[in-house]
Amino acid sequence: MGTKHTVEFRQEAVRVALTSGLTRKQVAADFGIGFSTLSKWIQQERKDPEKPSAQSDLEREISELRKENRLLREERDVLKNATIFFAGQKP
Repeated sequence: MGTKHTVEFRQEAVRVALTSGLTRKQVAADFGIGFSTLSKWIQQERKDPEKPSAQSDLEREISELRKENRLLREERDVLKNATIFFAGQKP
């Protein structure tokens, strides 16, 4: 009889298969599961509309990182301008 894997194990295997750039065969071998098992888990993940997909998680993270990057650039520009201002003043 087959091994029962946890939900977390399945989710991690699917996430790696969809985001790592490795082939499904490589991912299945790395996780010690069959190729058909991994393919079935991926199909189930894609059919379930209730679960946010790994792709949507990545898109959300990219969006947050872009916002943070924009904020950090603005802060850097303010500090750069303040440095120029105070360097030009003489005590």
